Amino acid sequence: MFCKRKFSNIYQQIFLYIGIQIVTELKEEKLLAILRLQRCKAVGSILAKKLIVNVGDIEQVFKEKTAVLSKINGIGTHALKHLFDTKNIELAEQELKYIKENSINYSYFLEDNYPENLQHCIDSPILLFKDGNLDFSNKKIISIVGTRNISSYGRDFCKQLISDLAEYNPIIVSGFAYGVDICAHKAAIENNLQTIAVLAHGFEQIYPKVHKKYINQVNENGGFLTEFWSEETPLRENFLKRNRIVAGIAKATIIIESASKGGSLVTADIANSYDRDVFAVPGRSTDIYSKGCNNLIKNNRAHLLNSASDIVKMLNWDVQEKPKLIQKQLFLELDENEQKIYDLLHEKGQQLLDVISLECNIPIFKLSSILLQLELKGVLKPLPGKMFEIV
Repeated sequence: MFCKRKFSNIYQQIFLYIGIQIVTELKEEKLLAILRLQRCKAVGSILAKKLIVNVGDIEQVFKEKTAVLSKINGIGTHALKHLFDTKNIELAEQELKYIKENSINYSYFLEDNYPENLQHCIDSPILLFKDGNLDFSNKKIISIVGTRNISSYGRDFCKQLISDLAEYNPIIVSGFAYGVDICAHKAAIENNLQTIAVLAHGFEQIYPKVHKKYINQVNENGGFLTEFWSEETPLRENFLKRNRIVAGIAKATIIIESASKGGSLVTADIANSYDRDVFAVPGRSTDIYSKGCNNLIKNNRAHLLNSASDIVKMLNWDVQEKPKLIQKQLFLELDENEQKIYDLLHEKGQQLLDVISLECNIPIFKLSSILLQLELKGVLKPLPGKMFEIV
């Protein structure tokens, strides 16, 4: 009897080990496919998501026949050629090795650990790399950006603003650059707030180099995010890509100071395109680094920001959350697909068109008509950016 139990335990351990190995291999196979797709320069974030949604799974993208893929809107011969470039496999395998050896954390856009606000942005990265103690359970997220040539007035305003907002415990996001960015990160740390630095390069780089001394502090009070592979350098175009993450991850974007042209104004434009709130600090018309903010306010592209109370009121942080009412039952007959969509939106809230298609396993060409029927029945309503929510 003793021997039988002993052998039984040994078999259980063997099967458990085999099971763990299979899960690990499947996970690595999936990550390798994600990296391979991300590496394909001819396929951007929007097209990558479209591919995944249409074929149903990231790994299936590289198993599907080219004849089938070519029918997907936006996929041309140029994209297909680069999609199956074997060099991308080699590079993806190298990056996978780096991720494993350095225990790099990551978030896939269809998984729960991906920042919720970014999931609502059609052009957000399919994969993000993370470092530090990031916690996205806090919904109060604001991005603070501005000129690298911050004035004493801008620095004082930034520090006071974050100090006044501290009681609401927001997450402070910025780009780890000179000027307003690093001022916002440091002020967040001083007020024991989580801060997230979004990088325009991989984790093997640091830019600017003089900010290396802040890495540990940021990691202890939040961390770093990037979509770029380990050895990618801070190229000019990478900063523009970085800006869409800064704008998309937050509920609101704040411009402290900016000249008439600059990266922070690009971030403001992106935030507006995502239908997020934008705030700008006004300044004297003669100040070079107030012109950008003044123009945003003048052209109704940003709310005028005088103090923390403006943000608190606009974002309803001063309103205590009320208990959710139990939703009344719909006295409507829904078919199987309609019920799937309703259940998804009821459980997870607002969702992107492509995500609904993937989660409910309904092709886009069929999904559009079903969503229209549900809208006509008064079950859901469309939102900007191809988002939908139940009424």
